[in-house]
Amino acid sequence: MTVALLSDLHVGNSAMEAERLARIVDQVNAQHPDLVVIAGDFIAGHAPADAAAAPQLASLAALRPRWGTIAVLGNHDYWTDAERVRMTLRAAGITVLANGAVRRGPLTIGGLDDQPTHHARLPGTLAAMRRLGGVSLMLAHSPDVAPDLPGDVSLLLAGHTHCGQIVLPFYGALGHVSKFGDRFGCGVVHEGSRTTIISAGLGTSVLPLRLGAPADLWLVRLSG
Repeated sequence: MTVALLSDLHVGNSAMEAERLARIVDQVNAQHPDLVVIAGDFIAGHAPADAAAAPQLASLAALRPRWGTIAVLGNHDYWTDAERVRMTLRAAGITVLANGAVRRGPLTIGGLDDQPTHHARLPGTLAAMRRLGGVSLMLAHSPDVAPDLPGDVSLLLAGHTHCGQIVLPFYGALGHVSKFGDRFGCGVVHEGSRTTIISAGLGTSVLPLRLGAPADLWLVRLSG
């Protein structure tokens, strides 16, 4: 089965307008994923007024994965208006998890609420996942939860880092939003039996600019 991972859409600045998001939805549908997961930060701004961009997320309703679309919120969503973002996503047919879990086919997806804004409740999320059985997949906005995951959660999908967003030659990223620095900075990280995949995201934060850290989405193929 194939899981499409999107993150950090950040609608509301010139890097992610409604027309671009609609094209991204078409690109995802063309890959025929079984499941779409979105790892938070739907809004670009930092203040409640910036949540006025939330209606631009309506094109996500056109996603057509066989087992639906599941999302968690990120720090920008909480800084702006988490409830408005949550309601907009639900109106688009998206399941929004906040320290809960759902079963989709053989997968149990745990959705950890946003860690940077202190909304994450890992024990409760793990308990919800274990009640459902199945193969465990954790979805979180920040990858920083990875070292705290138990051995029965071997796959974490996350975003938040933008892979640095602006990465200079011979210097690297201008800054890190992960408390672990480069450890969970970008891409695929294997540590023991756990795999963490960190998307660079599709939008931008603060500046509508990327350098050395291209936007991406992931197609994760799972087999057993």
